[in-house]
Amino acid sequence: MKAAWFQRKGPAAEVLQVGEQPDPTPSRGEVRVRVVVSAVNPSDTKNRSGMRGMAMPFPLVIPHQDGAGVIDQVGEGVDPGRVGERVWVYEATLNRPGGTAAQYTTVPAHKAVRLPDAVSFEAGACLGIPAMTAHRCVFADGSVQGLNVLVQGGAGAVGYYAVQMARLGGAARVIATVSRPEQAALARSAGADTVIDRHAAPVPAQVAEALGGPARVDRIIEVAFGANLADDLDMSAPRAVIAAYASDAVPQPQLPFWLMTQKDLTLRAVLVYQMSRAAHDEAAHWINEALEADRLQHPIDKVFALEDIVTAHQACESMKNLGKVLVRIG
Repeated sequence: MKAAWFQRKGPAAEVLQVGEQPDPTPSRGEVRVRVVVSAVNPSDTKNRSGMRGMAMPFPLVIPHQDGAGVIDQVGEGVDPGRVGERVWVYEATLNRPGGTAAQYTTVPAHKAVRLPDAVSFEAGACLGIPAMTAHRCVFADGSVQGLNVLVQGGAGAVGYYAVQMARLGGAARVIATVSRPEQAALARSAGADTVIDRHAAPVPAQVAEALGGPARVDRIIEVAFGANLADDLDMSAPRAVIAAYASDAVPQPQLPFWLMTQKDLTLRAVLVYQMSRAAHDEAAHWINEALEADRLQHPIDKVFALEDIVTAHQACESMKNLGKVLVRIG
């Protein structure tokens, strides 16, 4: 099969190769997917680059956690009727060497989720890590019905889905922050009631203005926890939840414990790869119900050929893309 791979960590242009690799065979409980579209996530580029000292988990790694395609083989114990099923795939390289940047990938059967017929493979490839992370952040601590929800980074891959999920979950008001003016339209298209340019004025002041009173939000979805912690505490209502899935700029923030106790706050640290099977299944079920009802949008910035995977990784790392970076396989 044609595939991309790396055998050492480093810059995309130095370590990524494209060529032929052996076709995989599904083991017991697995399916093989003929990949049509693969997605590039920040975690994919970080794993390839060796960020934070992560070593090679296998001698050769075919990257990318997410993708979409068609099941063409099943392993022992899997319903043969799934052959021919359109699916979206998540966590293909979690403790495994073979991701979706290839013509074929094998995954545990539950990680190949039926893709509704009306949903494109491009849209299916966007789901996986971002949509499941967003679902966990928005709903893990209960319904958002009637609540004020703030999504920090509302134009990012996770943030864009979080805005939509909060809106579909019945939030009273959804506020999204962005870092660049060109991101504002994207966050609005997701359903944000108010979009804040975080560089225009202090975020708490802008949130207070949007709410017509004190800046009091009940649920904060956070992409930069350490950097935004002081603002988040300032804006939190009593008994609010801060659900944080990233903190790159300040990876080891100090927690102002007593300030947090004064509001009886909950801090939820979210890592999709550590979510339980039940949480994954719940997210997949919610996502597919929304897909069936045509209630989710999927921002796509660029689609590259597999031969251009280096450029695709560089585009993702640039942080300039407005929407997902995809790689077309088949």
